[in-house]
Amino acid sequence: MRKLEKTVRAWLKENRARTTRLLQRMVQENSTRGNESSAQAVIIEKCRQLGLELDIWELNGAELKQHPAYFCDRESFAGNPNVVAVLKGTGGGKSIILNGHIDVVPVGDEANWEHEPFSGHIEDDKLYGRGATDMKGGTAALLMALESIVKNDIKLKGDVIFQSVIEEESGGAGTLAAVLKGYKADGAIIPEPTNMKIFPKQQGSMWFRIMVAGKAAHGGTRYEGISAIEKAMIVIERIKELEKSRNAKITDRLFHSIPIPIPINIGKIHSGDWPSSVPDTAIIEGRMGVAPEETMEAAQLEMEQCLQELNEQDDWLRENPIKVEWFGARWLPGNLPEDHPLLTVLSNTYKETIGNTPIIEASPWGTDGGMLSIVGDTPVVVFGPGVTEVAHDANEYINLEELFTASEIIALTILQWCEVAISDK
Repeated sequence: MRKLEKTVRAWLKENRARTTRLLQRMVQENSTRGNESSAQAVIIEKCRQLGLELDIWELNGAELKQHPAYFCDRESFAGNPNVVAVLKGTGGGKSIILNGHIDVVPVGDEANWEHEPFSGHIEDDKLYGRGATDMKGGTAALLMALESIVKNDIKLKGDVIFQSVIEEESGGAGTLAAVLKGYKADGAIIPEPTNMKIFPKQQGSMWFRIMVAGKAAHGGTRYEGISAIEKAMIVIERIKELEKSRNAKITDRLFHSIPIPIPINIGKIHSGDWPSSVPDTAIIEGRMGVAPEETMEAAQLEMEQCLQELNEQDDWLRENPIKVEWFGARWLPGNLPEDHPLLTVLSNTYKETIGNTPIIEASPWGTDGGMLSIVGDTPVVVFGPGVTEVAHDANEYINLEELFTASEIIALTILQWCEVAISDK
């Protein structure tokens, strides 16, 4: 095994330029929501070159809507397929899913970018562009790890199931579709941009919309109305109190370095349509974090009970109660025990490669890990190259050296987890 590991390491070092070119090609394809096909074509071409068994299909929205874990507002998936490619094992070993998402978030104001957002510009050992960190860099690491095994004719006992899915940024429909197609395994790695930390636990999240009623009046006699904005301010303060109480209950050491383990974020507020009028409606939209051990239903109930208590305490709200609805995307939480063998193997290969003990924490954001673990019953670790702080930001980039290191760690993890069928090379 040590000889094979040395061979894989050497191949990856000799082919760093190949890794860079692959990532650059991927980043140069705009794969924002509804435009994933051209980037998936790059993935498909690579998987065909590696001789993997390909499964390419478009998501069936009508079927997915029947599943309780489906939360997506996309009307059509036509022309933008999921891609799964399998390296079949000889049998007798553990299988692994390597899951990456091809969709990226919008670029925002292009004036804030130093280089064109889909340029794949390389400078000072950094590759720039939307998706470089989140998470095409991680996907490139997966593919190069696989190529290092294939090119050296290493046979594995367990199957390796590579997935390039759509719709992660909007709630995980692509991964759900893969699970419902039967793709499950003994373990999974999702190479989201963790700054090379290892996340066995992931925060879940869901979007909410709160409607607050007021009473319209002329601004000159505002005392004759009830301002929905002022009532919304009370609601927001109560939500901040709820956030504080929920986080006070988080004692897991993996959250110790995260200031707010499960935040409740207010992302949008809309109220009023005329400066001289008292607004009669306010709409608050936001994101509620969910603890790894918590169910989505329990988190929803806690929010709803909090707002119901406010209704009962306020004379106006008692007669005109706050309404809350859960809409749009959501990400299921993930919770892998710290003594799970996959975490042990990944931690050991990390230490062998880098020389240091890895930092193991809980994820500060949601991933497709919850979909794989809760719906697909597949244990998940999130680990990958990329700068967490620049994900979704202008001038997104990835450190190429980190990408090369991650591909090496993942390749060795595959060898140890799936087991080598022929070890006398």
